[in-house]
Amino acid sequence: MPAHEFESDTTTDPLAHERAHLAASRAALRAMREDAQNLDIRDVTANWVNAAVLQAQIDERIKSLADLAHTPLFFGRLDYLHVVGAEEAEGAEGEQFYIGRRHVHDAVGDPMVIDWRAPVSQPFYRASRKDPLDVGRRRRFGYTGGDLTAYEDEHLTDPAEAEQTSKLLQAEIERPRVGPMRDIVATIQPEQDEIVRSGLGGTVCVQGGPGTGKTAVGLHRVAYLLYAHRERLARTGTLVVGPNRSFLHYIEQVLPALGELEVKQATVEDLVTAQIEVRGADEAPAAVVKGDARMAEVLRRALRSHVTPPAEPVMVVRGSRRWRVPAYEIEEMVQELLARDMRYGAAHEALPQRIAHAVLVRMEQAGEAPDDRVQNAVARNTAVKAAVKAIWPAVDPAKLVLRLLSDAEFLAEHAEGLLTEDEQKAILWTKPARSVKTAKWSAADAVLIDEAADLVSRTHSLGHVVIDEAQDLSPMQYRAVGRRCSTGSATVLGDLAQGTTPWSTQSWEQALSHLGKADAVVEELTAGFRVPRDVIAYASRLLPVISPGLAPVESVRESPGSLSVREVADLDAAVVAACEESLTHEGSIGLIAADARVPALADALTAAGHTYLSPGRETTAETRLTLVPASLAKGLEYDYVVLDEPAAVVDGEPDERTGLRRLYVALTRAVSGLTVLHSAPLPEELA
Repeated sequence: MPAHEFESDTTTDPLAHERAHLAASRAALRAMREDAQNLDIRDVTANWVNAAVLQAQIDERIKSLADLAHTPLFFGRLDYLHVVGAEEAEGAEGEQFYIGRRHVHDAVGDPMVIDWRAPVSQPFYRASRKDPLDVGRRRRFGYTGGDLTAYEDEHLTDPAEAEQTSKLLQAEIERPRVGPMRDIVATIQPEQDEIVRSGLGGTVCVQGGPGTGKTAVGLHRVAYLLYAHRERLARTGTLVVGPNRSFLHYIEQVLPALGELEVKQATVEDLVTAQIEVRGADEAPAAVVKGDARMAEVLRRALRSHVTPPAEPVMVVRGSRRWRVPAYEIEEMVQELLARDMRYGAAHEALPQRIAHAVLVRMEQAGEAPDDRVQNAVARNTAVKAAVKAIWPAVDPAKLVLRLLSDAEFLAEHAEGLLTEDEQKAILWTKPARSVKTAKWSAADAVLIDEAADLVSRTHSLGHVVIDEAQDLSPMQYRAVGRRCSTGSATVLGDLAQGTTPWSTQSWEQALSHLGKADAVVEELTAGFRVPRDVIAYASRLLPVISPGLAPVESVRESPGSLSVREVADLDAAVVAACEESLTHEGSIGLIAADARVPALADALTAAGHTYLSPGRETTAETRLTLVPASLAKGLEYDYVVLDEPAAVVDGEPDERTGLRRLYVALTRAVSGLTVLHSAPLPEELA
């Protein structure tokens, strides 16, 4: 299966033919974009509102048809043995299909490029010699700077052709990582494709070690679901949840490159801070307790404690008549609402209607004929409103959490049998805040307020949510995300070995239960496409300690990568020299260090005349070097990584196991080479 280089531009040259098809496809895409730009909506809209909505849709369509010069329009071709049904091929006829990032058709509507998500494209990822799926030839294309420069054929039904590793596929996997994360549509593997194309109705959890492509799989699953269920997800919405803003910035171009512009991205903090501003931080013991699922029941008890049995009847005066609803009858209404376990706010709205209905029954028994308008008027009666305020008062979620964290007796009353005395002391504020606005809320507090808000009023559910680096979420954070897909589905991505928070999950079974998706399917990816063999083997020495029983990643890359572990006397100078050496290679450079070491290294780089980027930022002509605090390294990747003082990375965490997990993350960010520099002794597992 040799790769063929472009040699001449003749009509008999297959590559010349393919380049001509690329040029024609780009021209067709430009025509599609121009057609969208030239649409006149004046004659098809009834009013300015419809016109604005339609224009917004057209603008999004124009954006999605952008031709990115350095992004290949198609990356493969399928030659079927038989004619494929037109309905399967997006209107195409014949047996040859070009597979790309989006659908492109010519002036008469015939497809020139088939969307990678279409059913007819699936064999490009799934076909094999054992099961060719009616494909005679699979052709892959190689590009240099956007120009088609090579192709490679695989004849799946030819017994004379030996099975070989695709050189172009291997080259694409090992291509230098410059700039933000890119899509993997040209390199999706069969096991990844199976996850990507799984249905919208079910939740999928993907356990994958470093470099197995779990993040890319999750993003491509979103793109596939939007293709297969466009109308439904347009109504319900989609969301990608990442661990921090740097990570979201790093992945933000993947979906737009696939033509998907409407997917929202957020951190958990973004989701839960609508009501308050996070200005404080918790000590680890307090954060662990606040993130524990038991807090949900504490909040529920505290909220329901505001419901007070009626002490006296309700007397409603209408005209010359007085209508009395006795206290015992109102008590029955309250108990019924409590038994139904309704949202607190919904029950608060229902109680006046229940009382008003009891008044209407008395009116009818007295010979009157009241209608719904009378019931609504009675529900708004001053006496009824006063009774409801006393019995089932409105509760502000932030004020509820404020009282729990400030009032030891109130907390003890509702945490009895749930939290120990030490746990209660851990979360109580030493200096209670005077009000919601003056309180120095922490990120964990914001999650508690979000839980309380959901107990009062149901949180809006989206159609699909992707959660990346999910192993680091607390049970309460899982609940917060789960509320946002309670009627939809989720894609959960993570690696138990990379859990670096004190509350990180110990099993996907527990995590999925907290998420509200206990029936989710758990898939495991063990083939590594990013981290070189020698590097992942070195990092995997930590696995028996940080995550016993977890299968190590097996790198499928041909290149072993470069690995250098050196003890040095002058650490700062050695780090600068290693960065300079790495910069002689092509691609991005990541200098990863313990958070406490970052200021010193920043000064050393500046003194040596080197500029550097912050995590998640694109490399520029001026610099390809990024200085990365170890706490922000998760999910990022660089061609060459210089790791400063592993012992400092471990010591920067609350306990050794968490520190070793943080080190495992830092060790596995390299795509081509890793240099480890230390002056202190290495952890025993790496020594």
